[in-house]
Amino acid sequence: MSVFAQLVERLADLLEPLFHGSATAAAIILFTALVRLAVHPLSRAAARGQKANARLAPRVAELRKKHGKNPERMQKALLELYAKEKASPLSGCLPSLLQIPAFFLLYYLFSSGSIGGEPNALLAHTLFAAPLGDRWSDALDAGGVAGDAGVVYLVLFAIVLGVAVFNYRRTRRQMADAPPIDPTTPGAAAMAPMMKVMPLLSFATLITVAVVPLAAALYIVTSTTWSAVERVLLYRDMPAAGALAQPL
Repeated sequence: MSVFAQLVERLADLLEPLFHGSATAAAIILFTALVRLAVHPLSRAAARGQKANARLAPRVAELRKKHGKNPERMQKALLELYAKEKASPLSGCLPSLLQIPAFFLLYYLFSSGSIGGEPNALLAHTLFAAPLGDRWSDALDAGGVAGDAGVVYLVLFAIVLGVAVFNYRRTRRQMADAPPIDPTTPGAAAMAPMMKVMPLLSFATLITVAVVPLAAALYIVTSTTWSAVERVLLYRDMPAAGALAQPL
């Protein structure tokens, strides 16, 4: 944790001439961008995997129809098909999983009162008037929705809401273009309600931003914005499959 704190502090020192009192907040945004840049090759690989899965969808449907009464044989046939085509049904999960440690490092760093037995000086750093260790409830207590700290959160909420609406509309279009779910497919009954809820998941980010420390909220806002742009670029020639690739 202390090593990570030193990294944030050094990035803030580099950015201080440009961002002054908000240098630590800028360092968190830069750190998030560096994490996403490091994970980007995996996101590209995941996009290729999703495209391969979409290409294989008719063959997968045939195997399910052929071996629907023999789950073991069907599973074996699916694994052989994915191995032969160098695809994976879970190809979109890895980039999201690799970002989780970075998020929790920020969360715990700005939730801890001390680091290495010393008071955590990072908690006093701010984004304009909002302390990076505070939450939205603290901003409301300090000055209300329209207070100095409250306005910072209003801007973050506006960004998240804009990204969520964009993702919602795009996911609805993608799902409309996707082929209907075969009712004979195992788990089809459970998939139908999930597909209805999926477009709304982006709005859950608003709740997360409201309850985590502001530093972690900055990570989420930056990462979700990056994801929205990245998804458009990587899945622009494959709208239906892109609906199922929802990294953080």
